[in-house]
Amino acid sequence: MSPHSCKDCLHARLMASNGYSSTAATAPQIENHSPPCESVNSMPWFGMDIGGTLSKLVYFEPKDITRDEADTEVETLKNIRRYLTKNSAYGKTGHRDTHLQMNNVCIRGRRGTLHFIRFPTSEMGNFLALAKSKGMANLVTTVCATGGGAFKFEENFKREVNMNLAKFDELVSLIRGMLYIETTNPHECYYWSYPTEESRCQKVPYDFSDPYPFLLVNIGSGVSILAVYGPDNYKRISGTSLGGGTFLGLCCLLTGCNSFEEAIELATGGDNTRVDKLVKDIYGGDYGPFGLPGDLVASSFLHVYSFGQMNSKDRRNAVTKEDLARATLVTITNNIGSIARMCAVNEKIEKVVFVGNFLRVNPISMKLLAYAMDYWSRGTLKALFLEHEGYFGAVGCLLQYNGQTS
Repeated sequence: MSPHSCKDCLHARLMASNGYSSTAATAPQIENHSPPCESVNSMPWFGMDIGGTLSKLVYFEPKDITRDEADTEVETLKNIRRYLTKNSAYGKTGHRDTHLQMNNVCIRGRRGTLHFIRFPTSEMGNFLALAKSKGMANLVTTVCATGGGAFKFEENFKREVNMNLAKFDELVSLIRGMLYIETTNPHECYYWSYPTEESRCQKVPYDFSDPYPFLLVNIGSGVSILAVYGPDNYKRISGTSLGGGTFLGLCCLLTGCNSFEEAIELATGGDNTRVDKLVKDIYGGDYGPFGLPGDLVASSFLHVYSFGQMNSKDRRNAVTKEDLARATLVTITNNIGSIARMCAVNEKIEKVVFVGNFLRVNPISMKLLAYAMDYWSRGTLKALFLEHEGYFGAVGCLLQYNGQTS
């Protein structure tokens, strides 16, 4: 197959033919890094999204290696490929999400497999030490990177492993990576049917082939909300500092847990109504005049307090770590959902796409968001989700690299 028949190149030409272009009012002004349809640097290829809490790494493993390339490939590169693709765990904190692996995809004119790896950003020192021990420092000169950590750790990469970071805007990378993966993976987009009914709730595929306009809610350590009108026509319209990092930080303080996975596990076994005050706790039932159901949270973390006194020691003693974790998760999720709904209404957009690693192993929040979008909009808003959740930025910066750093 000719490199110029690859789907990502075709997709780029299709976007251009549709007349989409960046404008000062809608898209960040950054240097153009549109990739040519050919290889511009030697293997291996890495893209990194270095967030405030989690670092996401994508590794492209070519499958169209020619005989000449195989003959000249150094043993170090072969060892790196074997190490990255034959393991699902790296040290104590690095993980490869094997269920997200994408086969037979085209990146910059080469066909191969995309691997998705994550590790806590706090472990960056160990990551660099691992890269050095495996010989990557002698082979890789440039890593595509986005996120705040691309700036924060740039000198560390240069000093520790002599690697340059080709830095790209994180919101531009987010959009480009999301559109590429969604058009490449036929089962990427889905929604939750009957999100409040455990016996009927299930993931349902969603046809996202006619996406625009849509609201993109990126939930990482914090939250950014973008209105997307076309591939290169979008704007950041809102956000909040209360995101996944807030949930993890509060859970660690309240319950003593040590990881996001542990916090979600605690929340799964908890009951937030032991902590939150509901509408029915105040009104004895629904608040009919304004359509507020009785089981709606009226005030987060207030159930441990009662009318007529400052606090209730008995109620506090009855609350478990699981209840606290669940209440924290519900509080953060409800806040994000409320802001997203108001943004969608203001922009007159009906499709709301939620992404970010806050949603990883977190069906509780996804179902809450799905229910909230549908209920409060009376069925006019649709909450959509994507399988690759938090990896779009890492893919997007890899797609943009053309052999230069900026």
